[in-house]
Amino acid sequence: MFNDAVMKERLPNPVYKKLRKTIIEGLPLEQEVAEVVACVMKDWAIEKGATHYTHWFQPMNGITAEKHDSFLFTTDDGRAITEFSSKQLIKGEPDASSFPSGGLRATFEARGYTAWDCTSPAFVKDRTLYIPTAFCSYTGEALDLKTPLLRSMDALSKQALRILRLFGNTTTKRVVSTVGAEQEYFLVDKKYFMQRKDLIYTGRTLFGSKPPKGQELEDHYFGNLKSRVAQFMRELDMELWKLGIPAKTEHNEAAPAQHEVAPVFETANIATDHNQLTMEIMKKVADRMGLACLLHEKPFAGVNGSGKHNNWSLTTDDGYNLLKPGKTPADNAQFLIFLLAVLKAVDEYADLLRFSIASAGNDHRLGANEAPPAIISVFLGDELTDIIEMLETGVARNNGNNRHLEIGVATLPVLRKDTTDRNRTSPFAFTGNKFEFRSVGASQSIATANFIINTIVAEALCQIADRLEKAEDFKKEVNEVLKELAIKHKRIIFNGNNYCPEWTKEAEARGLPNLKTTVDAIPCLIEEKNIKLFEKHGVLTPVELHSRYEIQLENYIKTIRIEALTMIEISNRQIIPACVKYINILAETAASIKTLNADSSFVQGDLERVLNLTSDLRKCTDKLSNQIAALDNDSRDSLARAKYCKDLIIPIMNDLRVYADKLEALVDEKLWPMPTYTELLFGLV
Repeated sequence: MFNDAVMKERLPNPVYKKLRKTIIEGLPLEQEVAEVVACVMKDWAIEKGATHYTHWFQPMNGITAEKHDSFLFTTDDGRAITEFSSKQLIKGEPDASSFPSGGLRATFEARGYTAWDCTSPAFVKDRTLYIPTAFCSYTGEALDLKTPLLRSMDALSKQALRILRLFGNTTTKRVVSTVGAEQEYFLVDKKYFMQRKDLIYTGRTLFGSKPPKGQELEDHYFGNLKSRVAQFMRELDMELWKLGIPAKTEHNEAAPAQHEVAPVFETANIATDHNQLTMEIMKKVADRMGLACLLHEKPFAGVNGSGKHNNWSLTTDDGYNLLKPGKTPADNAQFLIFLLAVLKAVDEYADLLRFSIASAGNDHRLGANEAPPAIISVFLGDELTDIIEMLETGVARNNGNNRHLEIGVATLPVLRKDTTDRNRTSPFAFTGNKFEFRSVGASQSIATANFIINTIVAEALCQIADRLEKAEDFKKEVNEVLKELAIKHKRIIFNGNNYCPEWTKEAEARGLPNLKTTVDAIPCLIEEKNIKLFEKHGVLTPVELHSRYEIQLENYIKTIRIEALTMIEISNRQIIPACVKYINILAETAASIKTLNADSSFVQGDLERVLNLTSDLRKCTDKLSNQIAALDNDSRDSLARAKYCKDLIIPIMNDLRVYADKLEALVDEKLWPMPTYTELLFGLV
């Protein structure tokens, strides 16, 4: 990785200092600095075996993109030389019409630009120098996930600095959002993966009967690692560490075959880049080990799905965590301002947070006994909730809580308790010095969630700063602001079990939105209040917001269509033929038993069950085919077509699966045409 240590060693000191100033303070990059960096970066990359370079960017399809160019140039006399200029470092020109643009680019409007993001380190991988870049259209609109994230980080820093200056901090130059993304995933044997068309095409099993044992015994979570899994984790660590990705923690997760890797905190921009790389490398390491890494949010029905816990915090450039309560958080007015700014942001823009985690895959996971519900709320824990109540009423409820944990064994040490417990059911939980947004899906980029968190918190801080800057008595005004925020936004705090049905009713009574599906959540992006928010802070323009609205809807429609077509193909070409074979076997068996004058009713009963279910499966498959044909001929707008998928196509898909899964439990396992859940979840030894 072309990190700070490498730059400090190789760049001339004046150039290094100017580049660091650009990175740390967000100042414009000087052309002369870029020229020197390009030369040094090329030499360093060639020493590492690189022959090519690529502008590495994150278009709005959820994955990364790259176009490779060699360092090779030829001279007039036929010699070959290596060359890499500041122009090549700073700007690239990939095709902008072939990536999702939501109408911003047409096929004949192909030009787009990538721009070097010097705040994220370049790296060498597979003999190529990778240069992290932003991606925009010829007319300047953001076509990627990085650009709004960088814009939101600037907006957040600007507003956070206003608050710090009011509290007398004159030295901090920049405030950054920091993120640690815990990544969950499944590992299955590649030989079983390749026999499942649903896994190949969609990343999840569209059919599959539950095995007798799942995760009921809770014996997999933090359990002993199987040999192949342990080897995978070791190799994954090595590959990640080579690229400067600080993988720290790894363990078995709750479901069979499910695991997790978690990194050390980094700035939101770098953490996003590194998480994209992590997902890519996980798949590559798994593949070369004869494994398949599944990142879908719900690859198996009936067991836990996979999320990506987005741990978000605020840190100054001089290393101070603004969400650290300190020993006496009740007396820490600055901490409380930032804490209540987050509560205000989440309360007023819960719809945007729900949008940030919206996807067809995540719809299968949210609200199950594994992931937070679609209702956005905040967990604070008893101590901080007591402080919020004290701000409102002036009376402390739990004053003098014991902050030490007596375990009751003389030889064990006395442990200091954290300021909060943990709540695994909460979508947005305070966990000591950060907020854990637990609802992000495993396959999703964390960029969207973080640029939305950054922006809504920036707006909350902006409103607070506007008021405090006008105050004649600063301390008095701070107390008034804290009290008003506590009263107005306490409704977003919920420390209980978010899974219980009573919470849904209580949330409704509190007036909290419950956007249950992706189709319900997407339209909020282009609501007037949200357009004004992003425009005010320079994060996204109205045109850019509408493009993302269209892209999200089209992605949802395409995902459901691909899944439905995959179900139709598997049903027609695999499941129904297998059932017909078994029906013939049962019929022949029943006939043979009758020739012996024996009772064949038990076989006849099986035959009737399989016949009836196969007939139902045939009818349902045809019905689904007709619905897909109707969708393809539907000329209505994207929202109407997405609602059609949600309301008419998905229910038929669910019915089709019920029939197929019942048949799987009846048909001879030797005839069943694909590996079962038992093989997928327990076949890795």
